[in-house]
Amino acid sequence: MSDQDYVLPIRSSSTDDDDELTAYLSDLSAHINVIVVDASPLPVFEARARRWNMVTHVRPIPRFQFLNGKVNGVLSGVDHAGADKVIIADEDVRYDADGLVAMAALLDRYDVVLPQNYFQPAPWHARWDTARSLLNRVAPSGDYPGTLGVRRSPWLVTDGYDGDVLFENLELIRTVVAHGGTKHVARGLYVRRLPPSTAHFAGQRLRQAYDSQAQPLRLAAELAVLPLVVAGLRRRRLGGLTVLAATSMAVAECGRRRAGGVRRFPASASLLTPMWLLERGMCSWLAIGTRIVRGGVRYSGGRISRAAHSTRQLRRQAARRA
Repeated sequence: MSDQDYVLPIRSSSTDDDDELTAYLSDLSAHINVIVVDASPLPVFEARARRWNMVTHVRPIPRFQFLNGKVNGVLSGVDHAGADKVIIADEDVRYDADGLVAMAALLDRYDVVLPQNYFQPAPWHARWDTARSLLNRVAPSGDYPGTLGVRRSPWLVTDGYDGDVLFENLELIRTVVAHGGTKHVARGLYVRRLPPSTAHFAGQRLRQAYDSQAQPLRLAAELAVLPLVVAGLRRRRLGGLTVLAATSMAVAECGRRRAGGVRRFPASASLLTPMWLLERGMCSWLAIGTRIVRGGVRYSGGRISRAAHSTRQLRRQAARRA
């Protein structure tokens, strides 16, 4: 598949969990050119270089010095890519051959493509997080996966995207669209994702809630959850809260049934939707407090204040460049 490259930005402190990833990269490299941009400590990088000779294994390009290290890896990988079509993926994403072919076909028509991730296996915390995906599948903007397909041609115009933001996928998508690129939400293109550890899942709660600050309407809805629940409990209006919980489960189930999702998402994920909404409602308030009191959320030893730029801001930047 010479007309498509695969970019994997990665950073880790050891090679302890590399066996499964090495097997995946070996299989993947038989179908697509793989570029791994490895920002790990030098001993880890060198150990991988000896094992990962089936891929292009490089360090991040020094000129990229954004607060969000993943963006440094993405831009470095795109810079190394020779094909116009590029798949960007986190290290826990697992494409199969059919998914690569489907993505290549969609990139013939669109500049940025959002496939749909699903967890396999799906322990309890993965099903909890899947509730978020099911609600997103109902929205026009769709879910935000750990992988995107992009065409390099718009990048030649935008010169990349701002990496001093937390929600880097949304920043990339909005930047391409602001410069006239086309976006497609591929709800039926399912790409497997490995579940995080329980500890990693717990550590993502505040950070994922912080992302909503780039989407004002979503943030307003999330902030409203906790006051509604508290008011309902104080006034003993349990019937109203039951209706709200049932409605949220029904909406999530609509997302599960969309585009053949019942084959990928467990029904228990829909049942967990009220609990996820309550968690997100609390974490959204904590995220607001984190921004006001501490100036942003911690990320890789630093602190990032902005979730992402609005499309309007990016269009103004594009107009100035033009």
